[in-house]
Amino acid sequence: MLDPLLRRLIDPPLNRLAAAFDRAPFGSDAVTLAGFGLGLGAAAAVALDHLVPALALFLANRLADGLDGALARRRGMQGQPGAGRGPTDRGGFIDIVLDFVAYALLALGFAIRDPAAAALPAAFLLASFMGTASSFLAYAIMAGRRGLETSLRGRKSFYHLGGLTEGSETILFFLLCLLLPQHFPLLAWIFGAACWLTTLGRVAAGWRDFA
Repeated sequence: MLDPLLRRLIDPPLNRLAAAFDRAPFGSDAVTLAGFGLGLGAAAAVALDHLVPALALFLANRLADGLDGALARRRGMQGQPGAGRGPTDRGGFIDIVLDFVAYALLALGFAIRDPAAAALPAAFLLASFMGTASSFLAYAIMAGRRGLETSLRGRKSFYHLGGLTEGSETILFFLLCLLLPQHFPLLAWIFGAACWLTTLGRVAAGWRDFA
């Protein structure tokens, strides 16, 4: 829901940061993989109840997630395709897969940190992530087959369908969980319910658009 607005705010600084990495010897895929490593570290830190390092690692993970796309687009416009040096199907594929896995592992980290209070809310949250992820990716597949495109959420490797809970809302949710870990169960129930509303909206959109 907030992604189209926030893209206009975060794209300029991300593009400037990508320019600083323009001559780096690594490509955008390496940034994606490094970002995933930071996400794994954040999940492990949560599970071990080291929430300040977890917060720092999560923020670095999200920064890498924005930087990889900005770097790929910049190098693609400069005519440097291939080997991870421009937007590629491989880059888009690993980016979205590792994003979903990192979010799921972070939820698992909260369940491990406090099983008695957080295990059931985390399970509900993970089930809700299944709904949002599957509806998002299934719509993207069908949209790609029909040649549908959108740039509301920036230039992407595939169609990004909106909803009540998108990337921005998920980031804000986990930031709240890391800052207020004692409220994770309540936050997980609320955000999980919002994710199910997003799933229902996307299913309705698919039913309508792909009739």
